[in-house]
Amino acid sequence: MMAGDQKTRDETTRRLDESTTVLSEVLSAKEKSIPDDLLAKAHCIVIVPGMKKGAFLVGAEYGKGFMSCRDKGDRGWSAPGAVRLEGGSVGLQIGGSETDVILLVMNDRGAEKLLSSKFTLGGEGEIAAGPVGRTATAETDAKLTAEILAWSRSRGIFAGVALKGATLRPDLDDNEALYGKRIGNREIVTSGVTPPAAAHKLLAVLNQYSPHQENITPSQDRTE
Repeated sequence: MMAGDQKTRDETTRRLDESTTVLSEVLSAKEKSIPDDLLAKAHCIVIVPGMKKGAFLVGAEYGKGFMSCRDKGDRGWSAPGAVRLEGGSVGLQIGGSETDVILLVMNDRGAEKLLSSKFTLGGEGEIAAGPVGRTATAETDAKLTAEILAWSRSRGIFAGVALKGATLRPDLDDNEALYGKRIGNREIVTSGVTPPAAAHKLLAVLNQYSPHQENITPSQDRTE
């Protein structure tokens, strides 16, 4: 193995660990968290730890993270695929130099876009700032009909955020670092690829807090 390949693999594994930490911290929060009932209905999730402002383009934002979708047989979550999230207004205006981002994809149409080669977030009814709390039952607006819901966390502040204009695409280099071959996220999700050892912690967190897509009692898996 070349030194460069090992460095990429180490960086990818570290980012996977960071994604796990972000997700665990957000889901274990009490009232300032993603509503249980939305997580229970989500088809896919995207975690991007530590998005940064671009050094060369004013206002540009960039981050790398991972996505996972539910197994069609509802037996758990898929092996993770690497993603790149670029541009848009993620929420760094809160004041932090870095922002963690979590997306929930709420239906098959949104999942299809997530698994495409590249798509731009935006459009009527496509993405909305996600509600914060233990349940979303009080929400009656577009947040509950959007294909994708988004949240950000910066300097300890967790809130819904609109990501219109941001682009999301697979990161084939990071996938190669994880799986030993260049593989797309669609193949990872739909063909039952075996998760690498580095992904076990992330999948454990997902399966702890949202093991099934239906018949889950809100808050039953949250840390009190």
